[in-house]
Amino acid sequence: MADITVSSVSEEGFTTESDIDGEWELVVDALGEDGPTPNQVLAADYASCYIPAFRVGAQKEGYDDIGRVEVDVGADRDDEDDLASISFDIRVEADLGDDVAVIVERGEDICHVHAALREGLHADISVEDDAF
Repeated sequence: MADITVSSVSEEGFTTESDIDGEWELVVDALGEDGPTPNQVLAADYASCYIPAFRVGAQKEGYDDIGRVEVDVGADRDDEDDLASISFDIRVEADLGDDVAVIVERGEDICHVHAALREGLHADISVEDDAF
C-alpha cells in the first residue's frame, strides 16, 4: 500500500476536492474562485515543508530553539501560467550569525518539497535573523 493516498474528485468545472489519507480535505480551484489555485497550494506547501526543515537544520548547527519563524513566499509565473520562480524571505527570532548559509543549505537538503521540484524552481532564500 502507498505511504500517502489521495482521492481527488472534480464534479464539474475546475474545482477539485481531495481527501488526503482519509484525514484531511483540500479544495483546489484552477481558477482560484472556490479555493487556492494549484500554484498557490504548491507555494504554500513548499514554505510549510521548508520551515520545519530550516528548524532541523538549525538544531543540527547547535541551536536548540530558534523561536518564531516567518516566511513570505513570492512566486512568479511564466507566459504559460507555470511557476517560473519562487523566493522565500525568512525572518527568524534567533540570532544565527555566520551560520545562516549552512542552515539554509541544510534546510534545502531536508525539505521534501525542495527535493521534488525541478532545480530551476528551487526557492531563492534570504534570511533576516534576530528579527523579533
